Parts: sequence; C-alpha cells; structure tokens
Amino acid sequence: MTNRILIIGGRGRIGTSVAQDLLTHTDAEITVTGREPKGSIPPGLSPDRVQYQSLDLADSAALRTAVSSSNLVIHTAGPFHYRDASVLKTCIEAGVNYTDVSDSRSFTGRALAYRELAKKAGVTAIVNTGIFPGISNSMVRRDVEQLDTAEQIHLSYVVGGSGGAGVTVMRTTFLGLQTPFDVWIDGKWQQVKPYSDRETIEFPQPYGKTGVYWFDMPEAITLSETFPVKTVITKFGTFPDLYNHLTWFVAKYWPASWLRNKGVIEFLSYVSYGMTGVSNNFSGVGVAVRSQVTGLKNGKPAQVCSIALHDNTAAATGIGTGSIAQLILEGKLTKPGVWSVEQALSTELFERSMQSRHLKIDREYL
Repeated sequence: MTNRILIIGGRGRIGTSVAQDLLTHTDAEITVTGREPKGSIPPGLSPDRVQYQSLDLADSAALRTAVSSSNLVIHTAGPFHYRDASVLKTCIEAGVNYTDVSDSRSFTGRALAYRELAKKAGVTAIVNTGIFPGISNSMVRRDVEQLDTAEQIHLSYVVGGSGGAGVTVMRTTFLGLQTPFDVWIDGKWQQVKPYSDRETIEFPQPYGKTGVYWFDMPEAITLSETFPVKTVITKFGTFPDLYNHLTWFVAKYWPASWLRNKGVIEFLSYVSYGMTGVSNNFSGVGVAVRSQVTGLKNGKPAQVCSIALHDNTAAATGIGTGSIAQLILEGKLTKPGVWSVEQALSTELFERSMQSRHLKIDREYL
C-alpha cells in the first residue's frame, strides 16, 4: 500500500525542502497544501508523486478530510507562535501520525498537552523536527550519552542571511523578541530578556567567531525535561554580525508595545528579508549548530562538543523533518504520544539517518 503524506504549508521554502527530502528517501505520494484556491506544486517537485490541494486550516471539516486521507501529516505552516494545536488534535482523532517543524515554546507546550490523548489513540506525534530544534536535540542526546553525568547543555546556532527560507523565518525571529522568557539555570527557572547576554562562539568557516544571544527556543523546556541537568542554554545569532547588532538594538530599545504590533512585525520582517536578499550573495544561507555538554566522565570533569554544518538552512530543516517522517513511515519510530525529537529518537537511528543524507556531525572531547 502506497504511503500518503500531507504536508501542510508545503508550498513554502521549508515545506518544499521537506517534500524534496521525502521524494529522495521514500516512495510516498505527497500532497502539499496552501491557501491559494488555484495554487500549484512548487518548482522542482515531481508532478508524478506530488499534488497540490487548497486548504484553509480554519475549515475544520476540510482539515479532517485531508488528514483522514493520509498516513502521515507534516505541519510546516509557520510562524507557530500564531498556531494552536488543532492540526495535531485532528490527527489524534483520525488516528494519523504527525510531525512538524515547530520552533515556538508556546506552541510546543500546547502540543505536549496532548501526550496522553495521543498515547490512548496509538498516534506517534513528534514535534520540533527541523534543524534547530530537531537535529540539534539529537546532537545533545548523543553528547549526553558520552558522559556518566551531564550537568550543563549549551546550544548555539548561527544562520547565514535568510537561511534560504522565506519571510516567515524573519517573522519568527522578531516574534521571539516580544517578551522575556524562563530558562533552566543552576537547577531553577530564571527569566532572561530576548537577544541579551551576547557570547562569542567559534563556529566553522565561513562563520568563524560569531555572536550569539539568548533566544526563546522550545529546547529550553524539552531538554530540561528529558535530561537531569542543572542548566540549559540556547543562544542564536546571524551572519553577518551586523544583523545581530541591529536585532539587539530592536530588542533592547524598541517599546514592547511596538514588538507586539503585527504591523510592526511585518515591517521588520520584510525589511530584513530585503536586506538579506543582498547579503546572501556573500554570507551564504547556511547554518551551523554547536552542542556542548559539560559533566563528569570516570569521576572527572569532561566536555563533549558536536558541530553540524550545512550550506542551506532550509534544506537542513528538510533533512531533519524528512528523516523523522521516513522513520515513522517505515515503522522504525513508533512511540505513541507527543514527544520532542530527543525524547523519541535513539542515537543509533539518528546517526543512520544523518549518514544516509550525508550530513556530517563532528564531535570532540574537551
């Protein structure tokens, strides 16, 4: 029986990247959705295995019909700050497995609240499955497993220009500046301001020494739930560094009311996207992810560091989500409930998936 995958928001850059990965690594038939009544499949996707379907997520009846016709639903229609968990809920009610590329703490919380309901329905639902969060979470799990005791997790991300994605990614960045958020530091929840506490991290070329800042990521809550560590740090930066300084200025000095205004968010997003249209030519659109876990090995202090590098952030997101989807379709990843990646995916399966997609992850002991 042919597997049928429904990619919600599949005409966007991220959705298209997920579809491309699945066309390469599975034999599934794919339906990509969009809001345009007369839309078409994105360029580069095979019309032999991909079709387009107009779908408004507010139309619950149409959503149920589309979900029920699928073996797996992949939600890529961000920004997830604006999304409820209705797609996941519909999948649970229909008994259809689910995954997404969500990167919002609030959305993740709403999704995880359905864990017991999904367990009872026998539905495997994996959230946050892109590059960060996603591949990053599995890098942490692999590093934690190298130590006898893990005490601190430090994740750092840098993206070149637009990351090869659309304006939605810019919206996500500025939405993340709206409010302070809680982080797990020294065994307790403490509040930090977004894009604060700059730290310079040595990334592989072309990034080199790049500034990263506190950024509200769902890993902050899932990693602290998964592993008994004292501290979880998640910091994000962009390349070239000029964008970091501009974003820091907005986060520090613009009134909170402005950043909660949808019109202001749209203005900032489109201006930034226009700027990256120029800077992409020399910055590239790649991504680097650095995981550093500190703890004890054989009774002595130890650190394990892993770094993943890809020349296209959108494509790397497709790898992360596509690999999870493939494993679910093949029955290799079956865990009823709603889970983050590190809670569901074994290191063995993670390493096999990355090797099959030629995504190299270097590791060193410090």
